[in-house]
Amino acid sequence: MFEKLGHFAYRRRRLVLALTGVFVALGLVWGTGVFGSLANGGFDAPDTESANAIKTIEQNVGRTGTDVIVLYRSQSGTVADPEFRRSVEHHLSGLPKSDVVGTMTYWSSKSPAFVSTDGHSTYAVLTLAGATQEDRLATFQRIAADVRATPPGLESKVGGEVAVFDEVNSQTEHDIVRAEAISTPIVLVLLVIVFGGLVAASLPLFVGGLAILGAFLLLRGLAAITDVSIFSINIVTMIGLGLAIDYALFIVTRFREELAHGNDVETALTRTMATAGRTVAFSGITVGVAISSQVLFPVMFLKSMAYGGAAAVAIAMLAALTALPALLAVLGHRVNSLQVFKPRKAASEHGTWYRLAHSVMRRPVRYVLVLVPVLLVLGIPFLSAQLGGVDHRSLPPGATSRTVTETLQRDFPGAGGSDIYSAVRFDSPPTDPSAALAPYIAKLKQVRDVEDVRIGGYAHGIASVVVHTKYTGQELPARDVVHGVRAVAAPGGTHVQVGGETAAVIDLLQVLKQRTPYMVGFVVLATFVLLFLAFGSFVLPAKALLMNVLSLSAAFGAMVWIFQEGHLSGLLHFTAAGFIDSTNPVMLFAVLFGLSMDYEVFLLSRVREEYDRTGDNTQAVALGLQRTGGIITSAALLLIIVVAAFSTSGIVFVKMIGVGLVIAIALDATIVRALLVPATMRLLGHANWWAPRPLARWWKKHGFREESQGWSRDSSQSEPELARR
Repeated sequence: MFEKLGHFAYRRRRLVLALTGVFVALGLVWGTGVFGSLANGGFDAPDTESANAIKTIEQNVGRTGTDVIVLYRSQSGTVADPEFRRSVEHHLSGLPKSDVVGTMTYWSSKSPAFVSTDGHSTYAVLTLAGATQEDRLATFQRIAADVRATPPGLESKVGGEVAVFDEVNSQTEHDIVRAEAISTPIVLVLLVIVFGGLVAASLPLFVGGLAILGAFLLLRGLAAITDVSIFSINIVTMIGLGLAIDYALFIVTRFREELAHGNDVETALTRTMATAGRTVAFSGITVGVAISSQVLFPVMFLKSMAYGGAAAVAIAMLAALTALPALLAVLGHRVNSLQVFKPRKAASEHGTWYRLAHSVMRRPVRYVLVLVPVLLVLGIPFLSAQLGGVDHRSLPPGATSRTVTETLQRDFPGAGGSDIYSAVRFDSPPTDPSAALAPYIAKLKQVRDVEDVRIGGYAHGIASVVVHTKYTGQELPARDVVHGVRAVAAPGGTHVQVGGETAAVIDLLQVLKQRTPYMVGFVVLATFVLLFLAFGSFVLPAKALLMNVLSLSAAFGAMVWIFQEGHLSGLLHFTAAGFIDSTNPVMLFAVLFGLSMDYEVFLLSRVREEYDRTGDNTQAVALGLQRTGGIITSAALLLIIVVAAFSTSGIVFVKMIGVGLVIAIALDATIVRALLVPATMRLLGHANWWAPRPLARWWKKHGFREESQGWSRDSSQSEPELARR
């Protein structure tokens, strides 16, 4: 199959490149408009008690959140000064009435909660036009300049939910541009060092550009039929560019090897596709399956990560298997042109990696007994992980909307803490809801850490009861308050649902707890099947899964140590919240599991190739590592550079993704692939290649295998027969 693909890419190279040009043009013209079609947030689980409570209240009673908050301050005057009031009201009256459908101030509400402790600051709450969050964001963006205009004699800052989303959007776009500006030059220099020439070095970046543009196209198409989070762009850029570079590195390296063996261009290309091309296909499918498992969660953020990641992997794989071979067919021996460094001689079959493998395999038990406990110890902090949600601290310190929230919590006694919303639906609407709800409110006031309870509104037989606690929505003690509120019995003749920021986190954690076993089971089963199809073994997939668990546990432990406990917060420029975002472990499991299999497939493909040729397990492992160790290390380093650039993101959970991936990739490419894999394969010996007899016979006849250059064995030969050669 892949050999035929190589022949096709060579003979139809101009057609393939012409279609690639059309694809690029479409991506540049239409795909790059994806930013304007993506949604914000998406961290809550739909169709839960909290989601339904807020939906009921907002459809019947009114909004629960604050769209925009404008914070005003005077250095000399106080809120009691008439000039202060005139300046604020003049500013608000200049906003378009069709866009700002409601305002609330200290003077309209008479609430002391709107005045700071020192009396020099106040704030206004703006309600924007728009049925959905995206509509309200569009409204805000139309009037942002007017809202942010500074009134005479006052200082002003803009915050609130919609302003936070707008700032997150801007920060995301800025982070992506900065990450690409940081990583691309470094990656290009490293590729020149790896390949020695500019032409070969440019090919991985060519495939990376195709992967990103193609993923943008797919995401924009998906956004037309379903909600897709703006944060999917981060995963597209990280995974798309990183894996495209990996895949191109594998294929270009093998192509140059085949040319160096004296093959003509077509033969070199077909053999490259039959070996490295097959490996790239299996790697892409395995990574794509792992990442797409996030669609099993009903959370828009995780589904969007699945859409973006799977799209990036699919396009990176397809570009590496179509456009890249066509371009190599056109370049031929010119792939080695524009040499910056003198080409290195081919590495000896008994080079550094070969000697390392034999060194490890002489003492396999020692390596296993030392390295496995080290990885397990690194994972210990994850046992104390606390999971939470996303709040204003996800933005970098100094971000305007974050500063507004922190100022309100610090300087406005009535604005601190958070609200819990109880949606009370009456079977028979009472004439006096206050009297009907009085016993229920009295019980709510007895819940520990509840500061105030009031009726927020009543309409259509629905009452909104607002419970205020001193804790902010993401503080862990606030969850006990929600549990206490939910434990209060509903008044007779009513149905009660409790929502709010904290309740949404509790319900999200419950959904993640319920769905995670299905996701893990799906990924493990699919990966096991794919690795069996690739290598014809039941033992290797099982071992690979155990290796992944070790590297994942170490990465998760490091994330808790850094982001929950706050170590390295100064170096990485973030504020530790005392918990990690609950969706991050799920997303990182899917992505890291797939990326770990990327290197596993590449290494074991060459090991299997050697084992089929010689029947010697130890020699096959040593030669396989010799032929792939340098490429795997180079690919891992390049991927780390791409991902590490996103560790500079101003959005904390994006930074967390970047740091987690860097740690996991580094551990996987060094400790796991270079040391643990040879050690465990030496201990298992020929058992590495065991499979139940019926399946082994099926694989020998139908399995997908690489064909060693110019050599093929009869599929009817058994492994013992090979061993006797």
